Amino acid sequence: MSQQLEFEKQLNIQKTNIPGLLVVDLPVHGDNRGWFKENWQRAKMTALGLPDLGPVQNNISFNAEAGVTRGIHAEPWDKYISVGAGRIFGAWVDLREGNTFGQVFTTEVDPSRAIFVPRGVGNSFQALEDNTVYTYLVNDHWSAEAQSQYTFLNLGDPTVNIPWPVPLDKASLSDKDKVHSELADVVPMKPKKIFVAGGNGQLGRALQHILHDAEYVDRDTFDISDPASYEGRNWKQYDTIINAAAYTAVDTAETTEGREQAWNANATAVQQLARIAAQNDITLVHISSDYVFDGTKTPHTEDESFSPLSVYGQSKAAGDIAASLVRKHYILRTSWVVGEGKNFINTMRGLAEKDVTPSVVNDQIGRLTFTSDLAAGIKHLMDTQPEYGTYNLTNDGDVVSWADIAKLVYEHVGKAANMVTGVSTEQYYTGKENIAPRPLNSELALDKIKASGFKPRDWRQALDEYMQSLDKESL
Repeated sequence: MSQQLEFEKQLNIQKTNIPGLLVVDLPVHGDNRGWFKENWQRAKMTALGLPDLGPVQNNISFNAEAGVTRGIHAEPWDKYISVGAGRIFGAWVDLREGNTFGQVFTTEVDPSRAIFVPRGVGNSFQALEDNTVYTYLVNDHWSAEAQSQYTFLNLGDPTVNIPWPVPLDKASLSDKDKVHSELADVVPMKPKKIFVAGGNGQLGRALQHILHDAEYVDRDTFDISDPASYEGRNWKQYDTIINAAAYTAVDTAETTEGREQAWNANATAVQQLARIAAQNDITLVHISSDYVFDGTKTPHTEDESFSPLSVYGQSKAAGDIAASLVRKHYILRTSWVVGEGKNFINTMRGLAEKDVTPSVVNDQIGRLTFTSDLAAGIKHLMDTQPEYGTYNLTNDGDVVSWADIAKLVYEHVGKAANMVTGVSTEQYYTGKENIAPRPLNSELALDKIKASGFKPRDWRQALDEYMQSLDKESL
């Protein structure tokens, strides 16, 4: 047993100068027989901030002599490294695309220490004792496709200048490790991909403005409700799935054909996305709706029980349940969405320009949600990674009716607000068939999303800026 082995450490996790590379101090319990340790303990370690590795394979390297040196290899998966016997000098180099490319961290590792190595960070070590047993967990299986994404760095690269205890000319290296590229010639490993369903919808187009490298699909290129669509794609190379797709024809969903389409898009499709996300440890971001509630409470909080009034609301609630079963999920519940393309604001603006005097419901209240703010909120959650779960996200500000918003649009166009007549929902839909019941109160509490650090714009400010952008487009 190494004399450097420290017994009875407290479990502790330390950050390093390489983002995501973590040092784990492990408690080791020894007596006259030897020692025991919990090498990987998911509950305790994740509670202290270690990523939930989700290991699928355990590898062991036996190193017969001091001076055996291996690396520097960066694979497209995470690794959790430890020592079963002996001692190593470990060296890690950030080979990921970004401003920390080339950063180096070194430390000695014995059985009382472990290292979490994130995907794309080059890993290497040198045995400091004979009969050193080096072991590591990984969260993906080897494949030819995965191997094609490996990134290598020469062990003796003078740019990173790793201070190997045993000089490399006296160390034991494989022939392959002797000829890897130096840092200037290394192609950095790109981050995992983002998959966006509903890429051509209002939210999808807003996401395209801020998530430039994401992969966008729509129903013509990828049927998210069909299990066959998911075959043949390496989902391990995706970090996040954003489901911006939905069936939103609320009234048509009350018909026989529409009911099937609504459930297929809003429930079955989410079930398929959730299955893929759960199997591949992908974060699922799913967009929900105020229609999962009956509108009797004010405001609606994230933990309120479902009480949908319509087929559309029922299908969205079913989708929420499917998404919530994914360990890493964000469900964003929103209302009254406005973005590029056909929407309530554009409709009212067109009517105002034609001097139409519309009747608009005045007993449904809520706040607008502009897709630019919704997209920004999604990016915020992806970047900061607060607690997984459901978050309400609309624009901020006072709660008003659809008629109030229509009057503001008319005033912006230069028309009198009294051209808009407020009527009840019952009056508005009298004599019409297949009309879905609406929640009268769509106000969503925003305390949780604000506590995460995201501050939505006031909807009045957002509406004014949106109207100004429409004015510029019409010039």
